[in-house]
Amino acid sequence: MMDNNWLEAALTQALTKPLTHWINLEQPLDFNNYIKAGGYMGAIKALKEFTPREVLTIVSDSGLKGRGGAGFPTGMKWSCVPALQKKLPLNQDTSTQESSYLICNADEMEPGTFKDRYLLEGVPHQLIEAMIIASYTISANKAYIFLRGEYVLAAKRLQQAIDQAYKNNWLGENIQGTDYQLDLYLHTSAGRYICGEETALINALEGKRAIPRAKPPFPQVSGLFGKPTVVNNVETLSNLPHILKHGSAWFKSLSPDSDAGTKLYAACGQVKNPGVWELPMGVTIRTLLYEYAGGMSDGMKLKGLLPGGASTDFLTEQHLDTPMDFDSISKAGSRLGTGGLIVLGDQHCPVAMVLNLLRFFAQESCGWCTPCRDGTPWVVEILTRIEQGKANHEDIAQLHELCDFMWLGKTHCALAPGAVEPLKSALHYFKEDFEQHIEQGCCPYDSSSSEGKEVSHDE
Repeated sequence: MMDNNWLEAALTQALTKPLTHWINLEQPLDFNNYIKAGGYMGAIKALKEFTPREVLTIVSDSGLKGRGGAGFPTGMKWSCVPALQKKLPLNQDTSTQESSYLICNADEMEPGTFKDRYLLEGVPHQLIEAMIIASYTISANKAYIFLRGEYVLAAKRLQQAIDQAYKNNWLGENIQGTDYQLDLYLHTSAGRYICGEETALINALEGKRAIPRAKPPFPQVSGLFGKPTVVNNVETLSNLPHILKHGSAWFKSLSPDSDAGTKLYAACGQVKNPGVWELPMGVTIRTLLYEYAGGMSDGMKLKGLLPGGASTDFLTEQHLDTPMDFDSISKAGSRLGTGGLIVLGDQHCPVAMVLNLLRFFAQESCGWCTPCRDGTPWVVEILTRIEQGKANHEDIAQLHELCDFMWLGKTHCALAPGAVEPLKSALHYFKEDFEQHIEQGCCPYDSSSSEGKEVSHDE
């Protein structure tokens, strides 16, 4: 049973917080209650009122961009599927069409990011409805949810929702009396960060080693099993039922920013109130940090933050009034990424933070290309010496060289460039901290050192 107070609040927020207004982490809506709440209305409109090409137009006009990090326009991505480039109506005779696949990327392993888990555990039927809409649009009759293996509760709830959808004719043959057919499979990942890269994900789904593929060809032309494939993030897809239900103009109206819709923003680190919130695209860093995350932990001041997860560049206090949208964060020198702030206080060591992140990336490298396979452990070795006070100034110069060695265009995929983004920006904004480690022969933030205490308080 749905609590009346919760139900009333959800109805009030339905048009302003479309992604999260039905979320209930304790007891997510089952099929019947999801239907009563207005669920699957977007899917039925897509299947019975629009052709796939008309759905594509609606999604394109909405301005929806990918919420997984890249921010690529969703409609443009779909339009590259060969079936959508044909002049004949789609899904009238599926036997004559080239089969396509839809994959939901739910392999959420970016440190500092936990927004998709919120959706997967809190409202699983929303994702299933979204995948029906997307699959119908790209002429896919098979779809997969590629789920992070550690998300055990999400897997349980998703499978229950999938079973309910099959039982009620929302999956399988002749969905809701139409000619459309869709089978949806849940695949739990063996667990590697690189599987979040869409072509490595496709290799893993095929049972191969999770190594990114060279592009072109892009997955929309040749992806899973050599067939046209679209890979979208959980949050990206979850917008679709609401766009189909309320229209493109409504979706644009949710944000005063140039980027349309709402976004799931998060914050963790040295903040009073870590969490995830659905807010209009373009909310400022200051608003997110101080109004929603509660500001800095007691006794701390802001030293820096990563605005979009672990593989983004540091920003500092001078950037607090920057809107959290793709273009503005890019102009500030970083990336919006997943929209998850990782906040560093002035009493914590930026070198230690970057070292912790680089250890993760070194461990998660697929090992396919030399800059990533050898470069990330090399960076970890140098940062370890700096943190222990055993380095010299030549080590800092070598870190700069490694950042260039591992940058875009010099690696097989974007893992290594993403790994050095926090390092590269830390060397810029926190240069003095690196130098103090070398000059003092220890970490100046080490509480066991009286010198460290003094430096900490001064900053």
